[in-house]
Amino acid sequence: MMAKRRSKNTLVKRLKGFAVKAVPLWLVLLLVLNTSLISLVVQGYFVRKEIRENLIQLAKTTENSDELVEILKQEVLPASGHTTQLRWRALGGQLVEAGAIDPEKYKQIFAEGVNGSDHMKYLDGEWDEPIFINETNSRFMVNTLWALGLVNKSKVLDEGPMRKDPSKTGNFASTGGWSLGKMDAMKLYSSRTIIPLTQEQQELVRKVAEGVFRPCCNNSTAFPDCNHGMAALGYIQLAVYNGISEEQIYKDLLAFNSFWFPQTYIEQAVYWKKQGVEWKKVDPKVILSSEYSSSSGASRVRQAIQDIPAFKNQGGGCGV
Repeated sequence: MMAKRRSKNTLVKRLKGFAVKAVPLWLVLLLVLNTSLISLVVQGYFVRKEIRENLIQLAKTTENSDELVEILKQEVLPASGHTTQLRWRALGGQLVEAGAIDPEKYKQIFAEGVNGSDHMKYLDGEWDEPIFINETNSRFMVNTLWALGLVNKSKVLDEGPMRKDPSKTGNFASTGGWSLGKMDAMKLYSSRTIIPLTQEQQELVRKVAEGVFRPCCNNSTAFPDCNHGMAALGYIQLAVYNGISEEQIYKDLLAFNSFWFPQTYIEQAVYWKKQGVEWKKVDPKVILSSEYSSSSGASRVRQAIQDIPAFKNQGGGCGV
């Protein structure tokens, strides 16, 4: 009788243990399949942390490639987005005042839709809200930072590869392609000290820019010939001016690149997963280097994971 009772108690304990483990896994799978539910549920820090840990644990055990990709998407492109340590302050208004942004032209692109007014508000007044990026505002961010990188007085623009042949400076995608300002792009080019950098800070900007690449070309941010490069330059200058560490700048830029080129960085996550390395543990500086984030580097990574089902191309173009 005692043996039967012990056996029954053991069975009950096992069932309880199973229930405790099974429910979170079911919940994780549901959340992975329903990103809209994630945006509603993942509100608090501890909830986000628990989901992240469960996703990582699930990624370690899954053998289904499609499921793995969906899991890693949540790692690379979290529903909560990425929030930087910087504040908007009066940045938007300064860009408007400098002529780098024409609010009327911006309205044609960003004032439509449920989040349009939230985007446009940053172009007027002073805001103590953090600068962040997510799937909804990624286009607004690349354009606004593009305007900043283009107009701010910069040694990278004045003395770098962009001016190697002055007659061609206006023909790049980052210059000739800027159509949302109040004047011609070359009149804006490195024309206004919105971010007053010291010589030491200018050198740090150059140093960081030379190590940051994007998958649409093989040039570093020190040669910002496209919108993403010019946007990254704008952010680096703003971050350096505000005393953000190099380590954090790389983390922020990886987040920006990930939302601007989602396919590329999901592929990167799959690549590192195949190497046995979790995405969050890879050094952002390494990922942003030419070996991985230039167009040739990204192509090499893509070839290395060609056994994984192809992803729908979601990469960003170089236009407004």
